Amino acid sequence: MNIYDVSKKANVSIATVSRVLNGNPNVSDKTRAKVLEVMDELGYTPNVFARGLGLNTIHTIGIMCSDSSDLYLADAIYYLERDLRANGYDVILCCTGYELETKQKYFDLLCSKRVDAIILAGSKFVEMRPKDNAYLLDGAKNIPIMLLNGFLEGHNIYSTVCDDLAATYDAATQLIQSGQRKILYMYTSTSYSGGNKLKGYQNALADAGICLGAEYVRQCAKDITAAKELLLSLHAQGLEFDAVLASSDNLAAGAVKFAHGLNIRIPDQLSVIGYNNPVLARCTEPELTSVDSKVEALCTTTVNTLMGVFNGMNVPSRTTIAADLIKRATTNF
Repeated sequence: MNIYDVSKKANVSIATVSRVLNGNPNVSDKTRAKVLEVMDELGYTPNVFARGLGLNTIHTIGIMCSDSSDLYLADAIYYLERDLRANGYDVILCCTGYELETKQKYFDLLCSKRVDAIILAGSKFVEMRPKDNAYLLDGAKNIPIMLLNGFLEGHNIYSTVCDDLAATYDAATQLIQSGQRKILYMYTSTSYSGGNKLKGYQNALADAGICLGAEYVRQCAKDITAAKELLLSLHAQGLEFDAVLASSDNLAAGAVKFAHGLNIRIPDQLSVIGYNNPVLARCTEPELTSVDSKVEALCTTTVNTLMGVFNGMNVPSRTTIAADLIKRATTNF
């Protein structure tokens, strides 16, 4: 049920319904009473944040991302801007880095520009300490806040997330079923998304009855060379592993370089799975098996949800999208 249904039932324009909702005095008592009666009859509850009617809007959306050089976030920015433009909205982009103070600074800047909504691209904007998210909850009192692959519960906050837990669970399970038992997990972040990826890996091992020590879970900078050097160090220390499951394709590409340097055959002696499936996954030799986290679908869904909010529709506060495992030459299944 939305404002269009009310206008049709009451036989008045959408602008008239909007004037009634906003308490505009330029509506006759008779028309106001009629619109309110129809709203009551239809059970319509107005969304105070609906701005898509052309009133109190600059048709501009703020997008915040932590690092636009990141392949995943670069794709996300492209798809978000494309879909917003198709809906008649301009974009102000802020690249914030990872410090909380800087995130808050740019969030306040966008709010001061009176943007119609703010999209937070990536899971690095939801902090571990609840008090550090207070600025987002406060901002949501005035405009919709959209989270792309991050989750924060709160009024007027909407999340679109990839099912990262299920994705890494499936990837690890397929490695196990193909004979791998010593699966090394490499990750970059402990964010909402990062935590779910790690949990999926851990759950798959537990369900298969495999118990590996803490040395099989390693954090690493999102850098190909850093990943290669970490694996060389672990190998030199005598840690045995027959598979690498990585939270990004940068780390997986580093695993491929590690194997080449030691003449380890992929996938016969070492299987490798990456995450996000950017163009990098097709640039290694052999090409990477990778989890496609559906960044385009996440972005399109985020924008569609936002348009629903603007139009006063009832939209879910959280939408989950399933990932796909794209099988290439670094695995033998």
